[in-house]
Amino acid sequence: MPSVFVPKETLPGEQRVAASPETLAKLRDLGLDAIVESGAGAAAHFSDESYAKVGGRIASTAEVNQAELVLRVQPPSLAEVARMPSGCVLVSMIVPSQRLDVVEALRAKSISTLAMDLIPRISRAQSMDALSSQATVAGYKAVLLGAAHMPKLCPLLMTAAGTIPPAKVVVFGAGVAGLQAIATARRLGCAVEATDVRLAAREQVLSLGAKFIDVPGTQDLEGAGGYAKEASPEFLRRQREEVAKRVAEADLVITTAQVPGRPAPRLMDQGMVSSMRAGAVIVDLAVESGGNCALSELGKVVVKHGVTIVGLANLPASVPTHASELYAKNVLALVRLFVTKGGVIARAFEDEVLAGCLLTHAGEVKHAATMEMLTTKGAK
Repeated sequence: MPSVFVPKETLPGEQRVAASPETLAKLRDLGLDAIVESGAGAAAHFSDESYAKVGGRIASTAEVNQAELVLRVQPPSLAEVARMPSGCVLVSMIVPSQRLDVVEALRAKSISTLAMDLIPRISRAQSMDALSSQATVAGYKAVLLGAAHMPKLCPLLMTAAGTIPPAKVVVFGAGVAGLQAIATARRLGCAVEATDVRLAAREQVLSLGAKFIDVPGTQDLEGAGGYAKEASPEFLRRQREEVAKRVAEADLVITTAQVPGRPAPRLMDQGMVSSMRAGAVIVDLAVESGGNCALSELGKVVVKHGVTIVGLANLPASVPTHASELYAKNVLALVRLFVTKGGVIARAFEDEVLAGCLLTHAGEVKHAATMEMLTTKGAK
């Protein structure tokens, strides 16, 4: 019987796991021998016993040596790749532009890698879209972090001692994370304004009860798959000028703007931060890709010009139970495209979703953009 292995994540701070007891049971139903490393789900509050109850085998890391299918959240380290059997299938987040060394190691071992962060954004792949599911968690947690650091209350309150106005929130970027941040801030009673380079975002922002910040001369910058295209310096300048007026009055700013494969656009400079009220808060969700705010520091909460700037990384991992449940369902939906009933692992990967996220296969790098980066790296 082909085996699927779910290891315990080793990246510091990572508390998610790639399979929940619910999805492990469904992997078993496909005909796979499901093996879970002891303690893999502990941080997400899934006990070894809960996996064993649905037919999972609890084992040590050594079991990865025999696994035909490996499910992960974070990309494996070079040492972990070395322990994986040649020719196996790996399903994991990879972010290849940041881990070219891992890509090369996976290619060298002829591992077939299906990168969850490369899932094409098409209708039939929505159930597999891990970037969206995890961005939902990040957007929610960003507002809670902002509220926790603010020296003010969020909602409008009318009390015998006087009226407290609602906190003012500005959200940069109305993608999945931004829309969830808007919805969460509205639920807390905040007055919310948002900006985005995609015209389609305007209607979505308004539907959540927030105001959309219009930028003079706006052009639609929506690219393939619904991602935002990189904006011109001139547009970003106009956007900063228009949004700066709102930022100066904001109690909380949440930045979510990112462009796949590129550094995050710089939307808030030092001058904009210094214009904010003392005690205001910025939560920079793009800090891992360079940050939307010039003063953000990766993995830290700092105070600059009287403004608290939250640059904590990997926010989905701080909500591990639900983040894991969502990610595990994304993984299961993808696995069902190439594992047939009876546990047969098909390796053609011709389906458009599989082909779109196939990073390495049969000793080759199949993802064109990653291959180009490797070629450029080798030419230096």
